[in-house]
Amino acid sequence: MSAAELEDFYDETVTVRTFLGSGAWGDEWADHENVRCFLDETRTLVRDGQGAEVISETTLTGPPEYATIFTPGSEVILPTRTANVIKAGVANKGFLDFPAHVEVALT
Repeated sequence: MSAAELEDFYDETVTVRTFLGSGAWGDEWADHENVRCFLDETRTLVRDGQGAEVISETTLTGPPEYATIFTPGSEVILPTRTANVIKAGVANKGFLDFPAHVEVALT
């Protein structure tokens, strides 16, 4: 299966405002970017970057080239609500030859 074949499953478009950090004037955000993705609205217990257990309401799956915009705390505007990134990571091609993709846990 190629990455192009996986794109057929990306049936939603979300808008991402990447959290850059806090500066002298408050929180700083990158310009928004639209991303085609697949959304799974299943509630899941996950660990955040500090190891704390938190509830993820949505898992977003998308093209791996967008992995860097999903920093923890980034804002993701979903079709029904606005969520924040808990954690994100790239799932690389494994022995099953499944294409690489980014998986993002959202509040």
